[in-house]
Amino acid sequence: MPEEFQIGSLLLYKNNQLIAFNKPAGLPVQEDKTGDKSLINLAEIYTKSKLNLIHRLDRPASGVTLFAKTPGALASLNEQFRQRQVEKIYLAAVQEKPQKEEDTLIHFLKKNSRNNRTQAFETEQPGSKRAELSYRYLGSTDHYHLLEIRLHTGRHHQVRAQLAAIGCPIKGDVKYGSRRGNRSRSIHLHAWKLRFRHPVSGEWEEVLAPLPDDDPVWQAFQTTLNPSNAPE
Repeated sequence: MPEEFQIGSLLLYKNNQLIAFNKPAGLPVQEDKTGDKSLINLAEIYTKSKLNLIHRLDRPASGVTLFAKTPGALASLNEQFRQRQVEKIYLAAVQEKPQKEEDTLIHFLKKNSRNNRTQAFETEQPGSKRAELSYRYLGSTDHYHLLEIRLHTGRHHQVRAQLAAIGCPIKGDVKYGSRRGNRSRSIHLHAWKLRFRHPVSGEWEEVLAPLPDDDPVWQAFQTTLNPSNAPE
């Protein structure tokens, strides 16, 4: 679990229809079998109202998580996700640099509910679902490499499984082949940007979640994302 925080400090975006928070790694989006407090619980306390979950983010990952305040907003965003109109951009720190600096990956993913793990196949398998993402290499530190990832489908553990399938497991993700776990049990996968149409106005909205400021690996990549912040 992350250290104690004020839920208001995680707020990224809000209006009468929607609200978004920068989820810390280790905090579940909704209640799970552990019974730990969840982001939606805290968010409902903050807003003093019932919220509806629009999309999910793995517990060990961090970043943008969007909730609907009204049934209309929920229906609108659900339809945008169904039609793949929502743009989801992630950042991942990986241990091995991919062979290509940018590429589109297509796999067929099959979830094993017993161990909560997804396996990626090159060809369609019984019970598998097609998964597609595009990645772009952004830069490296001494030990890790930063990838920008655009999801074209939304499958269980998709980014984790597809990057592992090309030999580039995410830092800390021992479930998918990382050599060692992070002490916090987090993984270095961050939901960075979310673009969608406002459910009432139809205007494009973009929510950006800053990288965790308490993590040295993420902070080492800040100058990669913002060269103007580099020391002179």
